[in-house]
Amino acid sequence: MENLETDFERAQYLQTLLIATATGPSGDNRDYQLLRQYFLEKPDTKPLIPSWVRTNRDLAQFWQFIKYKFPSYAERRTFIWSEFAPLLEYLEAGGSVPTDHTVSEILSRFDLESVHNVWEKALERRTSDPEGAITAARTLLETVCKHILDEKGTKYDDKKVDLPQLYHMVSTELNLSPSQYTEEVFKQILGGCSSIVNGLGTLRNRLGDAHGQGKNPVRPAPRHAELAVNLAGSVALFLVETWETRNEKAG
Repeated sequence: MENLETDFERAQYLQTLLIATATGPSGDNRDYQLLRQYFLEKPDTKPLIPSWVRTNRDLAQFWQFIKYKFPSYAERRTFIWSEFAPLLEYLEAGGSVPTDHTVSEILSRFDLESVHNVWEKALERRTSDPEGAITAARTLLETVCKHILDEKGTKYDDKKVDLPQLYHMVSTELNLSPSQYTEEVFKQILGGCSSIVNGLGTLRNRLGDAHGQGKNPVRPAPRHAELAVNLAGSVALFLVETWETRNEKAG
């Protein structure tokens, strides 16, 4: 393993260890544990590690997981390749997803316990649980809006208010409502933010895991979850930075 020079090579080797264990003699358990810990300790790669790697601490546990999940070697290989694709694509591209880093840093500073934890859940579920990621994306915006309203002392009915209403209240408090601007370009941008929030609410109701579905359920793909999480993160970042800026000016 000492010959591995890049994170891309390390991720490929980790994938190889898992495929070897799933299709024949087990890979090197020591190397698996070291690589697993290595990628889980890196903030940028932790969300991209498959959830079952996080829960299987050694290759013996992984074998108990994979042998019952898929009966054939071919199915196991395809599953592992698919699950590792986001991590390998990220590393092959140079490991650059600046939005994730920026949002994580600012949301952590804003509220580590609730807001940042929801964001981490959304990131972690994008590939392994798209429905859960979409639900977490909406929860992120709801949490940010309520946090700001609580800080402002603005009253709202927690049991009845929905996400679009929360966002409207927050945007009004922060002077972000399109009606509060005369410049057409700002009205368009802020109107677009409102449309995103409304769309996320609808997407969560249709594709998220918060409601039951009928005989022919609509299943979101990881790309749908990626879009929802990225949009929610961008809007949350905008609200938090606006809130912080206004507080600095008031101070």
